[in-house]
Amino acid sequence: MHHRTSRRTLLTATAATAVAAVTGAGLAPGALAAPRSASSGPHESAATDRRIRRIVSRMSLEEKVGQLFVMRVYGHSATEPDQADIDANLTEIGVRTAAEMIAKYHVGGIIYFAWAHNTRDPHQIADLSNGIQRAGLAGPTPLPLLVSTDQEHGIVCRVGEPATLMPGAMALGAGGSRSDARKAGQIAGAELGAVGINQNYAPDADVNVNPANPVIGVRSFGSDPQSVAGMVAAQVKGYQSSRIASTAKHFPGHGDTSTDSHTGLPVITHTRAQWSELDAPPFRAAIAAGIDSIMTAHIVVPELDPSGDPATLSHPILTGILREELGYDGVVVTDALGMEGVRTKYGDERVPVLALKAGVDQLLNPPNLAVAWNAVLRAVKSGELTEARLDESILRILRLKTKLGLFDNPFVSHAGVDRTVGTRAHLAAADRIAERTTTLLANDGAVLPLSRRSHKNLLVVGADPASPSGTTGPPTTTLATAFGELGFAATALSTGTAPSASVIARAVEAARGKDAVVVATYNVTASSSQRTLVSALAATGVPVITVAIRNPYDVAQLAGTGFAANLATYSWTDVELRAAVRVIAGRVAPRGTLPVPVQRADDPSRVLHPVGYGLKY
Repeated sequence: MHHRTSRRTLLTATAATAVAAVTGAGLAPGALAAPRSASSGPHESAATDRRIRRIVSRMSLEEKVGQLFVMRVYGHSATEPDQADIDANLTEIGVRTAAEMIAKYHVGGIIYFAWAHNTRDPHQIADLSNGIQRAGLAGPTPLPLLVSTDQEHGIVCRVGEPATLMPGAMALGAGGSRSDARKAGQIAGAELGAVGINQNYAPDADVNVNPANPVIGVRSFGSDPQSVAGMVAAQVKGYQSSRIASTAKHFPGHGDTSTDSHTGLPVITHTRAQWSELDAPPFRAAIAAGIDSIMTAHIVVPELDPSGDPATLSHPILTGILREELGYDGVVVTDALGMEGVRTKYGDERVPVLALKAGVDQLLNPPNLAVAWNAVLRAVKSGELTEARLDESILRILRLKTKLGLFDNPFVSHAGVDRTVGTRAHLAAADRIAERTTTLLANDGAVLPLSRRSHKNLLVVGADPASPSGTTGPPTTTLATAFGELGFAATALSTGTAPSASVIARAVEAARGKDAVVVATYNVTASSSQRTLVSALAATGVPVITVAIRNPYDVAQLAGTGFAANLATYSWTDVELRAAVRVIAGRVAPRGTLPVPVQRADDPSRVLHPVGYGLKY
C-alpha cells in the first residue's frame, strides 16, 4: 500500500533512534522488509531465517517467554494513560502503562479493545501503536510488536467511525460475492494498518450449521462449507494484500455449538468424517490462500481428541491435525485465555503450558499475566518445556513480523491516517457492498418498495442494541434519519428488545395516522414481547415492515403476527441499516439471498426458507 512506503520518510527522531537500535543489534534497516513469498528466492529466505535465528540466539529466557504473549492493556497512550487506566493496569497487570508492561514482561504482542480505551479515534490509535513499538525497540533485544484486534466487522468491531465499517461475515455471505469479500478485507486491512494494527483476528471460518449458536451466528459467512471456504479465502487475500496478518478462527470449528465458550465448555459431537466435510473446508481454504495465523477454539471434539481437553490444549488437534495433516506452519494463537471454556478443566497456571505443549505459538490475553508468564518460565526451568520448543514458536512469530515489514519500519504517521482511514472512496465502497447484502424474505401484497407518494409518513420502532464499535446508531434513529434523507417523514421510537405492555401501547398510539411502521427486531424468540409488539402494530391496519437487525431467523418467529414485509440486515451498524432503507424505498433492488436456512418456528425439522432464498422486485 502506498501509505506504508511513504511512512519511511516520516520517522520521528525517536523512531529513527529505535530503528538504529535494531541496526545496532546486527540488523540493517530494510534487511527483513521483504515479505516471504513464493517469489522470494531460496537464498533470500535462508538469509532472512539466519538473521532471525541470530536474534533468537541473543534473547534471554525471559524475553523468549514474553514473546509468546499477546496481552491487553488499559489506556489511550503507551506512556501517559488516564489515571483510571493506570489504576486498572496496576490492579490487573501490576504495571502502570503499556510501556512498563513491555519492559517488564517483554510481551510480543498487544491486543486492542474499545473497553480498554485503546481505540478512541484513528490518530490516537496511531500514536498508541507508535508508543508501543518504541517500547518494544527499547528492550534489551529490540523487537517490534504484533498489535492485534478483533475487527471482524458486523457485530464484532473494535475500531469505529470515522474508520470505514463494513458489512459483517453473514451479510457478505448473503451478498455472495467473493470480490466484495476481498474488497472489504482489503479496505479494512488498509485502515487497520494505517493506525498501526498489524494482526487482525478475522475472518471467522466457522460454518454456522446450528441456528441456536449463541456465540458465532452472524459472525459466520453461512452454513454451506464450500461457500464459507470461498469467502474466507477471499477475505484472507484481501486483508493480506494490505500487508496485515489475517487470522482464521476458531479451529477446528465453532459453528455447531449451543454453548458460548466465553461462559462454558462446548462439546462438538461431529464424527471425524462430518468434521472433514463440514468444519475443515474453510480452514483448508485459508491455508491454501496463505493465511498468516489461525486461532484455536475452546471446544471439546471427542472424535478428534477423546481426552476431554479443549482444542486449545489438544496436541492431537493442533499438532496432529492442523500442523501435520493440514500442513500448516504459520502462527497459531489461542482464543482468549480468560474465557471459561479453557479454564474449566485446568487452572490458569497450567493452561499456558499445556497450550504450548499442544502446539500453539501465541498465548492471548491470560487473566493474570504474572501467573501465566511465570508458569511458562518455570516449565522451561523444570524441563517440562524445552527452550527449543519455545524457539520454534518464536521463529514463527518473528517470521511473521518480518513478512509484515515490522523490522524495517513499525511506525505509522498521521499523514498515513488521513490518507487512508474513512476516505470517501472507502465509505462509498462499503455502501455499495452493503446494498448487495440486504435480503428480502417476505413482501405480502407487494407493499415494498415504499413510495413517498403513498407511504410518506413513517414510524420507526424497535430494538436499539449498542453499537459494536460504540460509534454508530442507535438503530431506530439511524433508520429514521436515512428515511428522512430520502424524502420520507420518519419518527423514531425506541422500544427495546423486551418491550413492556406500556411501551407497546405507546408504539400503537404513535402508529395511528402513519402510512407504515418499520420495526427493528433483534433475535426474536417464541416468548419474546417483540412478537407482541409486531402483532399489536399490525392490528392497527398500518403496514408493518420488520427488519431483522441481527439473526435472520426472526422471520420464522414472527409468523402469524401479521407483518407485511421482512428484511434481514445481519447487523445493526449504520452501513447495513442505511442500505436496508435504500432497498425499502426502492432506490436499490434487494439482491441478498440467505446464506443459512431458516427453520419453521413451529416445526424446526422443516425449512421455512432454504439457503439461497431471497425475493426481488
